[in-house]
Amino acid sequence: MQPAQPPGAMPFRENLIGIASMAACNFFFLINDTCLKLASEELPLGQILTLRGGMVTLFLLPIVWVSGAFKYAAALKSWHVASRTFAEIAAAFLYLLAVFNIPIANTNAILQVVPLMITAAGAVFLGERVGWRRWTAILIGFLGVLIVIRPGLEGFNAYALMALASMLFITLRDMNSRLMPRQIPSLLIAIVTGFFVGLSGPGIGLILDETWLVPSWHAIGLLGIAILFLVGGYLTAVIAMRHGDISVVAPFRYTAIILALIVGYLVFGDVPDLPMLVGTAIIVATGVYTFHRERKAALLKAEAFSGEGM
Repeated sequence: MQPAQPPGAMPFRENLIGIASMAACNFFFLINDTCLKLASEELPLGQILTLRGGMVTLFLLPIVWVSGAFKYAAALKSWHVASRTFAEIAAAFLYLLAVFNIPIANTNAILQVVPLMITAAGAVFLGERVGWRRWTAILIGFLGVLIVIRPGLEGFNAYALMALASMLFITLRDMNSRLMPRQIPSLLIAIVTGFFVGLSGPGIGLILDETWLVPSWHAIGLLGIAILFLVGGYLTAVIAMRHGDISVVAPFRYTAIILALIVGYLVFGDVPDLPMLVGTAIIVATGVYTFHRERKAALLKAEAFSGEGM
């Protein structure tokens, strides 16, 4: 008879799915952010959110309908779904406002405080066991983030603080992704998120006193590319939080900074300096260490439990 899984142990395969989904999520959202930053040269934030939300909804509607995901619509009444949607709206507003006004690598560097927040939230609210080695690795990674950000120096301004504030809402979003009913398909969450974030656009336009314009085909094309990657980001964000230990998966959000450095250089001509590279190297090292540590721990647990079941 196949022995049961060790109590409190998360299968390495589950963590691998979570890690791969997190890395993919980083890539998808970064391309989305890049396209929106380019589109912001022509269109204001509220209008971008409205157009993008409408396009995402129209794109996903037939897919969700054919997949049969709508039969789970009753489960959307969950408080965690509502809380997640609100968090996504707030995070999108604050984060994109920052992205439009400071280098994309800076915002992605600030984004790296999220793993620390999520790990702490997972330990406090979900009862996940986080050993001192994991805490140490994540804190060292956070030190790398501080080296990149260099608080008080150029680039860390009001918009950087908005990006930092958006991290609280991203953490709330990811925690609710973990807690909402698992029977709700990721596609259904994606279309609900896209619809309500788009619905927030007119209100944001009023708050920022925007003047909306007739979008050019160039801007529409950028938004079209953005929604494809946005949908991928929505789906993988949910998958990443539904698989594996949060404290293992969350540090792989650090991969975003590598991608952001490359995109920032190729698209916007931002050249990273030495502190940026040093901080990035520290961040990557902590992610690799956490992955190696989890794989080794999973193998040891499997061997020990297999021996007990003999």
